[in-house]
Amino acid sequence: MPKRILVTSALPYANGPIHLGHLAGAYLPADLYTRFQRLKGSDIIHICGSDEHGVPITIAAEREGVTPQEIVDRYHEANKKVFERFGISFDYYGRTSSETHKKTSQDFFLKLHEQGVFSKKSQEQLYDEQAGMFLPDRYVKGTCPHCGHPEAYGDQCEKCGTSLSPTDLIDPVSAITGNKPVIKTTEHWFIPLGDFQQRLEKWIDSKQDWKANVLGQCKSWLDGGLGDRAVTRDLTWGVPVPLPEAEGKVLYVWFDAPIGYISATKEWAEEKGNPDEWKTWWQDDDTSLVHFIGKDNIVFHCIMFPAMLMQHGDFVVPDNVPANEFLNLEGRKLSTSKGWAVWLHEYLDLFDADLLRYVLGTTLPETKDSDFSWKDFQNRINSELADIIGNFVFRTLSFTERFFDGSVPKLSNPTETDLAALAEIGQQKKKIEDAYNAFRFREAIAETMNLARIGNRYFTETEPWKSRKENPEACGNTLYVCIQISAALSVLFQPVLPGKMSTLRSQLGIPDTLLWDDVSNNLIPTGQLVKQGEILFEKIEDETVEEEVQKLKDRAGSADTTTKQYEPLKKQTDFGQFAGIDLRAGIITKAEKMKKSKKLIKVEVDLGFEKRTILSGIAEFFRAEEVVGRSVVVVANLAPKKMMGIESNGMILMGEDTDGNLHFVETDAEPGSTVV
Repeated sequence: MPKRILVTSALPYANGPIHLGHLAGAYLPADLYTRFQRLKGSDIIHICGSDEHGVPITIAAEREGVTPQEIVDRYHEANKKVFERFGISFDYYGRTSSETHKKTSQDFFLKLHEQGVFSKKSQEQLYDEQAGMFLPDRYVKGTCPHCGHPEAYGDQCEKCGTSLSPTDLIDPVSAITGNKPVIKTTEHWFIPLGDFQQRLEKWIDSKQDWKANVLGQCKSWLDGGLGDRAVTRDLTWGVPVPLPEAEGKVLYVWFDAPIGYISATKEWAEEKGNPDEWKTWWQDDDTSLVHFIGKDNIVFHCIMFPAMLMQHGDFVVPDNVPANEFLNLEGRKLSTSKGWAVWLHEYLDLFDADLLRYVLGTTLPETKDSDFSWKDFQNRINSELADIIGNFVFRTLSFTERFFDGSVPKLSNPTETDLAALAEIGQQKKKIEDAYNAFRFREAIAETMNLARIGNRYFTETEPWKSRKENPEACGNTLYVCIQISAALSVLFQPVLPGKMSTLRSQLGIPDTLLWDDVSNNLIPTGQLVKQGEILFEKIEDETVEEEVQKLKDRAGSADTTTKQYEPLKKQTDFGQFAGIDLRAGIITKAEKMKKSKKLIKVEVDLGFEKRTILSGIAEFFRAEEVVGRSVVVVANLAPKKMMGIESNGMILMGEDTDGNLHFVETDAEPGSTVV
């Protein structure tokens, strides 16, 4: 057990408000874990802050006609406040535009520079002569060479999802002036990640307790071989490269942003009046460093930042990186540009924070993408928070107040049923604790709710409304047991429902300072007064969620200024030609990324009667490890085609959604079955 735990959450860009996808990725999971560990008495701090550099900031500033500093000042304060309203309990929320961060990042760069780590290279880059600047990826637009979309950016086509370089674009233009850029030579500093390959592989191999999705992505990168990565950029906004010959260059945001965890910890220590305390957290091997991030940040936190820390030599490296996948919204990919998002500040103007903490907690995308819907939000609040724990607590306290003057009854001659219900407190507590320690937060929340279910079921089965007249002793035992379960829940549910559980503890007359290990089957003594108090959870009406769904659709509709362009229908064919296509059900049993291709994954498909090797152009939408086990439909009588030296025998059918993302055409039929 480490002496201390240092938790970080990915630094959100200070170029827009916080939405549900942000929360589900890096902030709610970190807060659940941190609150649990505090209840356990662990020495733990939670560090975060605004990522205030990078191209998204400058683009937002240019769009609004203000300076980058004005953008980051606005969103830093707004996001900090909305996190507080939601109950994210950061110990410190810093910002990467601070002087402390500037110095910390520059010192880090200089240390590696003095060690001779970086190589200096010339590279050709697009340059806007009118603007007088080199163009970062997002400052270049053009036609996608893969799908023909005319508004692709220099780093990615948002229609087909293909990763691009600015020079890949057809007819590129500057997003600043609209002019055609020229190619010009510039110099940058690179970190040779390939030099760290073996050390990183050994380190990753030692992390067998990490999530499979994290290990899979790490190994995919390592299997592809690590190359040189630029650590500087030609920009005016950012941390200046601290070398005389690097005028006009800043540290690449991927390099300086994770250093923000260190600089924010320095500012936390300074604020506490002990400026050197940050070293205890970052430079002592008894620290367990845990990064909470979304899957798009895995490579930075599991390969690049650890390589930097290892080379520097003075810092601990991550002990765990429990990255989450992505949260979808109402069955669609969340998109802020298309208005398909639920903003946290708007949610908090209408609903209690604890409701969303619970619903998001039960649907976290821990190992695969998950979906938030307003209907599920309503169902979980009504059928779980209101009908299970809310109903259980209300029945328990109102019955005690009415028939025992609000005084906790004595446990007298308990039955096996009474003792078994009490024993469930300790059993569930252990299950919940194990789940939190393993970063399985959905499971932890489910097991906590199971204790409320157990209490509810016990209350119903022992029928205190009957026994209060027929057997007052048995009625008193029922209420004693239910009050103890309620008290346990007020602590065990604290990480998820901090506001509501504080209210419950007030109703039970127990202090807010209770810790995890205080939870037992006799937390509240006989004779202590309890009160019915307010109903903890009110139900959500149909009209309320219908309004939120409509609001979402209206906003997405107003954001969509173009009509979706559908592919034209192909030439009409007759049934005989169609019947000649042999479609068969299959299951993908193996998959691997083709190393020299951006698009191809080699898969082995079990068709029941034989196994086929097929090259499928899905690598820009799926990782190889994600597709194993998927049920698919295969064009089985397609003529073989040789690609990259491998014969592909068939084609896997895919469909495209409105965002241009590919999805498998799936079937529940047995492998080999004809699909008609």
